This record gives sequence, C-alpha cells and structure tokens, in this order.
Amino acid sequence: MNETIKHLTERRSVRSYSSKQITKEELHAILEAGSFAPSAMNRQPVIMVTVQKQEVRDKLSRLNAEVMGSDIDPFYGAPTVIVVLAERTVSTYLYDGSLVMGNLMNRAHAVGVDSCWVHRAKEVFNSEEGKELLREWGIEGDYEGIGHCILGYGNMEYPQAKPRKEKAIIYVE
Repeated sequence: MNETIKHLTERRSVRSYSSKQITKEELHAILEAGSFAPSAMNRQPVIMVTVQKQEVRDKLSRLNAEVMGSDIDPFYGAPTVIVVLAERTVSTYLYDGSLVMGNLMNRAHAVGVDSCWVHRAKEVFNSEEGKELLREWGIEGDYEGIGHCILGYGNMEYPQAKPRKEKAIIYVE
C-alpha cells in the first residue's frame, strides 16, 4: 500500500499522552504540512500558534475546560498544542482552517507523533482571556479559533479503526 494512503487510513485520535515532549524536527515537519494545506484561491488565511510552554498550555487547557463547564484536562496530557486560527474576513476560513487541522494530524502520524483535534477554540478565543492571549502573541485582526491540534506520544493502546458507516459512499454512474 502507498505510504500516504497507509497513513491516511491508519491515523487515529489519541486521548492519553505521556509528558515527553516531541522533537523540534517532528514539530517542524508537522507545521510544514499545515502550511501547505490547500486554501481557497490560495489566500492562506490560517495562523498556527505552537504552544509548548507548560504554563500557557495549562492556561489553554483551563480555558477550554471552562467552555465545557468542567475541570478536566481536555488536552489529555499532551505536551504540545497547535492552535489553529483563521481570518474571519475570508469566506472560506472555516474550511481552510479545517484542512490545516487535517494536514497537521496526518503528518503527525507519518512522523510517529500522536494527535487529536480538540474543539472549543472558537469559544476560547472569543473570550476576554483568549483575546488577551492573541494580543500577547502579537496577533491582530479578526481571527476565529478553528481547533487545538494536540500532539505527543500516546501512553495507551493505539485505537483500532471502527467499522466504516454503511452508505457513506454513494456512486452515481
């Protein structure tokens, strides 16, 4: 099987991580794939913010948990978080940001790093604390949080694929 197809079909979301940080080489490869995600008319309206600083990662986790009304770690202990933001003034921002998230997770799998898409970035960065983080990071403009791509090395048995949904593919010939 072609290696690309193998990675696309074998990647799974991991929801338990060791505290071991991913390497700079792995991180760079993952971010590079995100930067090459397709976007409508090649507008590239997406920003990726990489967070490995523990106190900032923990703050993002807390803000995300508050959106859920919980106090658990929605990042499952993952030591790296890539915040994907997209410029709302571009009509396809949500789709463009989603393609970046997909590329990040697929490349992570290809380099031996586990990942998971964690939602609620929209709510986190619409909050006052989230807007303050954007200002601290020097991000100006009208950006919406698309997702948190968490990265690390899983400390669980790798999930198996669930059966594919019937009638998910329809041929019109």
